[in-house]
Amino acid sequence: MTKKSLSESDICDKFIRPAIEAAGWSGMEQIYREYALRAGRVVVRGHKAKRDVSTVLRADYALFYKTNIPLAVVEAKDNNHAMGAGMPQAIKYAELLEVPFSFSSNGDGFVFRDATLVDGVLERNLALEEFPSPEQLWSRFCVWKGWSDDVRKVTESDYAPSKTPRYYQLNAINRTVEAIARGQKRALLVMATGTGKTYTAFQIIWRLWKSGARKRILFLADRNILIDQTMVNDFRPFKGAMAKLSPHGKGVEMVDAQGRPGVEEIDLAVSSSKQVNKSYEIYLSLYQAVSGTEEERNIYKQFSPDFFDLIVVDECHRGSAAENSAWREILDYFRSATQIGLTATPKETADVSNYEYFGEPVYTYSLRQGIEDGYLAPYKVIRVDLDRDTFGWRPAAGMTDKHGNVIEDRVYTGADMNRKLVLERRDEVVAARITEYLKATNRYHKTIVFCQDIDHAARMRQALSNANADICSTQPQYVVQITGDNTEGKRALDYFIDPEKTYPVIATTSKLMSTGVDAQTCKLIVLDQNIRSMTLFKQIIGRGTRLREDLGKSWFTILDFKRATELFADPAFDGDPVQIYEPREGDPVDPPEPPDTVTAAPGTPPSAVDLTGPAEVNADEPRRYVVGGMVTVAVARERVQYLNADGKLVTESLRDYTRINLKKSYESLDQFLQAWNGAERKAALIEELERQGVFLDALAEEVGKDLDPFDLLLHVAYDQTPLTRRERARRVRQRKVFDKYGPVARKVLDALLDKYADEGIATIESNEVLRVQPLSTLGSPVELIRSFGGRPQYLEALSTLERELYAPAQA
Repeated sequence: MTKKSLSESDICDKFIRPAIEAAGWSGMEQIYREYALRAGRVVVRGHKAKRDVSTVLRADYALFYKTNIPLAVVEAKDNNHAMGAGMPQAIKYAELLEVPFSFSSNGDGFVFRDATLVDGVLERNLALEEFPSPEQLWSRFCVWKGWSDDVRKVTESDYAPSKTPRYYQLNAINRTVEAIARGQKRALLVMATGTGKTYTAFQIIWRLWKSGARKRILFLADRNILIDQTMVNDFRPFKGAMAKLSPHGKGVEMVDAQGRPGVEEIDLAVSSSKQVNKSYEIYLSLYQAVSGTEEERNIYKQFSPDFFDLIVVDECHRGSAAENSAWREILDYFRSATQIGLTATPKETADVSNYEYFGEPVYTYSLRQGIEDGYLAPYKVIRVDLDRDTFGWRPAAGMTDKHGNVIEDRVYTGADMNRKLVLERRDEVVAARITEYLKATNRYHKTIVFCQDIDHAARMRQALSNANADICSTQPQYVVQITGDNTEGKRALDYFIDPEKTYPVIATTSKLMSTGVDAQTCKLIVLDQNIRSMTLFKQIIGRGTRLREDLGKSWFTILDFKRATELFADPAFDGDPVQIYEPREGDPVDPPEPPDTVTAAPGTPPSAVDLTGPAEVNADEPRRYVVGGMVTVAVARERVQYLNADGKLVTESLRDYTRINLKKSYESLDQFLQAWNGAERKAALIEELERQGVFLDALAEEVGKDLDPFDLLLHVAYDQTPLTRRERARRVRQRKVFDKYGPVARKVLDALLDKYADEGIATIESNEVLRVQPLSTLGSPVELIRSFGGRPQYLEALSTLERELYAPAQA
């Protein structure tokens, strides 16, 4: 067998890997075959989702100096390609892994690209036996980085033995460790919700701790649940060296490897006498727990100002708010420590700047990138406009509300609802639409309803309970209110976020669940809140972006009653915040901020940014007017929106979008017909159209007919009268075009027509169709193919069948 006849896999096994191993690379720790970079974007179509395999990225080989410290990428091709044919792919993969070395090979040798330019040469050809050793590349790498021996010692420190980091987590960890090893005192990590910020922080802490670069660490968060989740999950390997700073003596129960409750509790660093045990090396605490009352402030002041040499602040954007600025007091006290901020949404307003304090991010991984890579769940949006919100409502002269208050005579719009005006029928309509959606999908999909305030959350809980009375009558925990003032609801939060717990299913909230709540299986986010903050908007959307395909969660829906999703079109969404805070001499770095607002970029439509502030309330007027059932509310319009191939929300009608998108490729009906009839496999053409952003499943759902993709596109894009699949199958039978075949072959073709009528063209083109009923009852695949005279004759008959299915009506 010649080298030219070998597959790419054979070339790897017989030539490339042996050459790499001969250079001293170890197969167990340093050579990774088919190294996963991007998992492949999840694409939502109607009520279905699947991964776009064309977006999956795997490097043929990734080479690591040590575990999780990458150095090079090798891309292989079969021997019919040139030696350097894989270089463009290798460069792309190397850029993702942030390494300077790329190799391409066809089994004859290697093209080696060295972006360090240590010896002044970018690319050269190498014989198989000339592949460089790990030490050679590592030495070049360190020279390129300009690392001193001390920096090198820290940067080559070991990772904790746990799950394998994704490529962006590797980049975030390695960049941060390098920055700190170089002497940087403050660092900011920006990573979208659901991309593993806490795990990334754990590995950073572990490497700095194990290398001896940092010996005493304080991890700060702003909610007890964040501390508890961190201690029993990502930080678990620190057990024995880790304690919780809780002035109130509240511990957290440990769990075993299977997640079952155990009997052991994580150590508390604070004794009943409020004295701190300083023998631990890693402490976790709420900001508020050590900086609230004078007694609580005494907790951290028991430590000397130089006790900690590393402090990590989780959700540091919240620390910029006036009511949650406690972490700043702590950081000022321990100012000699290296300080790392973690956030999905850095806050940059006219008065507050995370960048001003921590500096430019050492690494950023956005929501859009996470969805594109296939590590975050995509979403579809159902925007529901209610008539009273959209067109406004004006009371009759002298009209009073339920409490006898005369309603101020003016037009009330969406911005007033549940702030200045409560329409009880509105709550009922919103609850009914939420329930309708769940009934059409799954009534046990976890749902978070974001309300205007606590009072609104309480009313929505009641309205949703009434709308789901058939379940709530026996399962009162089906709908719960989870707000700051609701003790029972806060207890239910643990059950809501537990994937193994059925109840609660629906949670009504205002602010409590907007951040830091790891609701992994949440599939419906309901927006019935005036969202004026881009930071808050991103945090709320982040409650649904967790991807748990093992639990049936591959996408989520946003049901928007407040047009909040117009913020997706704002240039500030998922982009780098604009630095606009300019403190003058004597100004604090982080002054108290006014109510959160979104600063629109030039050209942003006014409707995309809601700058409505709290209405001024006259002391003699009620806080809000409450109007009962005499004022009706109805859905004015509703639109479903999806992410297109570019990751942007389609805002025009689905039919218009399809028409425009399809005609980019096929300007005329004739061009489309030629492409369709000329396609060897119709399923392949359909897949290509879907990759280009044609939403076939969603379009079929909107049209409401069981149409073949061919008819669906003809109808929507070219205004042709469609035929159902059954009508097409019946026309083929009427033509009697298969009379020339024998009895068994005719039965096969007849069964294929039935399959087409039931399931579509992709099914009958499948290689497995002859193995399923009713075809399997006619004989084995070999026997059925033999009835046509052989495989070429069977494929020819199948081609004839497809041609007849799509033949013009007059034929």
